[in-house]
Amino acid sequence: MTVPPLTFASITARAVVLKLRRPVVARIATITEWPLVLIDLTTEEGIVGRSYLEPYTIKAMRYLVPAILDFGDLLKGRRVSPLDLYDLARKSLHFVGYQGVSQIAVSGLDMAAWDALAKAANLPLCVLLGGSVGPVRAYNSNGLWLQEPQAVAAEAIELRDEGGFEGLKLRLGRERLRDDIATLEAVRSAVGGDVSLMVDFNQGLNLGEALERCHAIDAFGLAWIEEPVVYENFEGHARLAAELKTPIQIGENFYGPRDLYRALQMKACDYVMPDFMRIGGVTGWLRAAAMAGTAGVPISTHLYPEVAAHVMRVTETAHWLEWQNWADPILQEPFGLDGGLLRIPNTPGVGLSWDEDAVKVHQREI
Repeated sequence: MTVPPLTFASITARAVVLKLRRPVVARIATITEWPLVLIDLTTEEGIVGRSYLEPYTIKAMRYLVPAILDFGDLLKGRRVSPLDLYDLARKSLHFVGYQGVSQIAVSGLDMAAWDALAKAANLPLCVLLGGSVGPVRAYNSNGLWLQEPQAVAAEAIELRDEGGFEGLKLRLGRERLRDDIATLEAVRSAVGGDVSLMVDFNQGLNLGEALERCHAIDAFGLAWIEEPVVYENFEGHARLAAELKTPIQIGENFYGPRDLYRALQMKACDYVMPDFMRIGGVTGWLRAAAMAGTAGVPISTHLYPEVAAHVMRVTETAHWLEWQNWADPILQEPFGLDGGLLRIPNTPGVGLSWDEDAVKVHQREI
């Protein structure tokens, strides 16, 4: 396989804000608007690599967009080799630090570079990486926030039926433990015993609360319990993982593959689920997934379902893809779903294209 060389010409980053159909209502935050940074990496050969970032808060884009734009002068005229660009971009921010906004900006650049390279090769990204186009098992993560039990149960049926999903994720952490338990019972009754249920506390508990609540739901047959305590408390997660029958899932806040390695070394979890804007894009994912595969630890994705589907096709211990369609309003052709499986389009690159009319409506000056 010969990949025509590409030369970096420029990079743009646009801020977009979308209204969430189902607002995020978690113990630590309520979010009604969803910010996106749309990235276009243009090459001298005319190929454009695309990616997007989801930085959670609108204010974060004030710092993130300039960081991405700064890569333009640094990389102009260089060959679009994702691994080289990843290292160059990270080293340019060495004195700022490798985590936080620095890592997120590099991740956005990396995903766009891989998209451009796959387009130059005229191959879907998963094929360029050595895999094949095919379906990826997904669970629906589009809702089931902290509402009253019967409302969550009704929404669970709706979410299950959206794409024939066999897995759903609901959030816990209500003021009273008995309300969380009532919600679990209502959802299980509504969707039946064949649907896998994952639960996420969104880091909302202290260790004492986590010990009480996680033990109280340990017999519910859950697929996993996600981030019961603050993400950096690997010691607390390790204690929970040792005591519970239900697997502990962490990873969306790993800033680079070394965080995943440290979590595995400390036995802080049973499963891992890196987030693409924090783990380091495609490059960071491949390095993290290799560690998880070597350790035999199942690895799931967090957000970014389009690029996630491609890398899951080349991931040894691929587990679940987290499906959420919050970027769909600005995409020309959102990925399709059938029977709980995400379908990768057989087109060059990742398969992202912007609906420019929608982008104009939702673009935000920062």
